[in-house]
Amino acid sequence: MVNEIDSETLQARLAGGEDLLLLDIRTPAEVAQGAIPNAKHIPMHLLPVRAAELPKDKDVVLYCRSGARSYHACQFLAQQGYDNALNLRGGIIAWARHGYDIGHLDAG
Repeated sequence: MVNEIDSETLQARLAGGEDLLLLDIRTPAEVAQGAIPNAKHIPMHLLPVRAAELPKDKDVVLYCRSGARSYHACQFLAQQGYDNALNLRGGIIAWARHGYDIGHLDAG
């Protein structure tokens, strides 16, 4: 079972100053076209080797382009014992459709 969050709820939580981690799992080429501000970038194929970088004490919101890859990534993290992973429903497409900020991430 994957927990999901929609763009409106995520925006409200961020605006409220809630401490959560945004995780962009898209390819570097996709991220270069724009990303949700302050997100951490770990490409999906590196998630198995870099999952230990993720906190278990706060919500981690994963997103991709449409929400499909991040859904599967959330399933993977749940299997690794992360019960705090949330999938951004509709991905960055839904985020942008609501008119929310798109910025550029620092490489790394």
